[in-house]
Amino acid sequence: MLHRGSARARAASHGRDPAIHAWDAPVDPATAVLLTSELMTNAIRHECGETVILAITCACRQFRVDVHDTSCSVPVDGSAGAETGRGLMLVASLSSDWSCYPTAAGKAVTFTLAF
Repeated sequence: MLHRGSARARAASHGRDPAIHAWDAPVDPATAVLLTSELMTNAIRHECGETVILAITCACRQFRVDVHDTSCSVPVDGSAGAETGRGLMLVASLSSDWSCYPTAAGKAVTFTLAF
């Protein structure tokens, strides 16, 4: 769980990388780190509340990352020439699947890497 502050992105990477590697799932760790970083950066940049939560699970041959925040805004993937939204294009192209779903507190954005 990350709280609002100037060091949020740096704190996210320190907690994220070991968590991804700890699963020892047969997925490319560099891809998992990159896609998690994209979702965390978006949540931190657009978060209107105080907290962003990172949840990592591995089950049924799926490595899954969910990033929860309190914003109700649905993420929009941009076109190749857009100023924003290119990170979601990256998530869409490198993950097995990605989606966004509403939560009681706002929303979660998720991606999976199948193995």
